[in-house]
Amino acid sequence: MKMKQSISQFETAFEQETSLERRRREQLRRRAANRSRARRIERVEHHSTVRFSVLALCLTVTVVVVAIAMFEALSMLIS
Repeated sequence: MKMKQSISQFETAFEQETSLERRRREQLRRRAANRSRARRIERVEHHSTVRFSVLALCLTVTVVVVAIAMFEALSMLIS
């Protein structure tokens, strides 16, 4: 009787330990996935900011070049 009780207690303790370990692994997996998702979002936002800055710079340079070219053409036509 005592042997069965010891084995039963051992099995119960083992099941609880494996259950805790399984929950811990799942929690670690979720944390890693969240960190990965956060890094990816941060990277995309950074690239988007850089792209927007380059676009704004290109538009500004284009406006300046076109304005200078228009005034140069206008001054040639007038003189």
